[in-house]
Amino acid sequence: MIRLLSIAGTRPEAIKLAPLALAAERRPGIDHRLIASGQHDRLFEQVVAAFGLRVDRRLGLGTPGQAMATLQERIAEAVTALLREIRPDMLLVQGDTTTAWAAALAASAVGVPIGHVEAGLRSHDIALPWPEERNRVEIDRVGTLLFAPSAAAAANLAAEPAVSGQIHVTGNSGIDALLWMRARLPSRPMTAERLVLATCHRRENIGAPIARIAAALVQIAGRGDVRIVLPLHDNPAVRQALAAALGDVPGIDLVEPLGYPELVGLLARADLILSDSGGLQEEAPALGVPLLVLRDNTERPEAERSGNITIVGTETGAIVAAANRLLDDPAAHAAMAHPALPYGDGSAAERMLDAIEAWAAAR
Repeated sequence: MIRLLSIAGTRPEAIKLAPLALAAERRPGIDHRLIASGQHDRLFEQVVAAFGLRVDRRLGLGTPGQAMATLQERIAEAVTALLREIRPDMLLVQGDTTTAWAAALAASAVGVPIGHVEAGLRSHDIALPWPEERNRVEIDRVGTLLFAPSAAAAANLAAEPAVSGQIHVTGNSGIDALLWMRARLPSRPMTAERLVLATCHRRENIGAPIARIAAALVQIAGRGDVRIVLPLHDNPAVRQALAAALGDVPGIDLVEPLGYPELVGLLARADLILSDSGGLQEEAPALGVPLLVLRDNTERPEAERSGNITIVGTETGAIVAAANRLLDDPAAHAAMAHPALPYGDGSAAERMLDAIEAWAAAR
């Protein structure tokens, strides 16, 4: 019996570990347990409910206004004790969050092998995004099994001398989750208004960039033929800035954070997405929805090469021009609206478990 322990604290982690948890339940030789750090408690629990996941323990380490350094210390201390208690064969972490980083370093310190889901992503700028770029680089350096979502991510890992773990190109389990959820949603009728989904939450966009993004959304809404839906992030600095700038603008609906099924339904119906999210850069191509990236770089260049996303940055004029082009030029929109799967075909979780079983058999 292979004993696996997964830890997650945020909504994206829960989404991308859900396919692994569900697949592990179907394998009699694997004992998988899911631990919640509590980093983003409410949004995490929404995903747990949507997938019907069993959470084996909730650590409850996140508190409002907590400093990142304090959260890191609390996670490292709690995970160290947990690993010594449960003694898993491997700890699985996903992505580049504070939970993933602190848990991976704790596991490395006590000698527990680490599987990194979504390994090898690189912006090649340690400050953008911060601290995510630092986190994923350091997790990959201590990882035992590195599950790369693409050949390009695997190449990043192979090019780094400090990386010594086994590299496996598996695809991204986020696509597994997206396709699983979309297949279970009812179809919805189309409306005359074109739907634009906008999201903004990156730490580096707080301040002047958010103000410029909001100004662009005001101009786009002013066209009169679109409906912009913008789920507000829980981060008070982001929420307050967007609510102040956009709260009374006709054509813009500010909504509370959406549950994962509701988000997937909205993605499937959208004509255009404007976002600084990393996960949406993976999901939009799979659904064939053009996405304008509200950042100056990306650690997910595969979607850009497939023609589904375009990096526009945070300058108001550039955002408005790119959005208007896609909304006014059917040929330009069609060129970006073809479905593509640069991050896998929906079988990433099974490939990861295959690699884990092979690793365990060879020990």
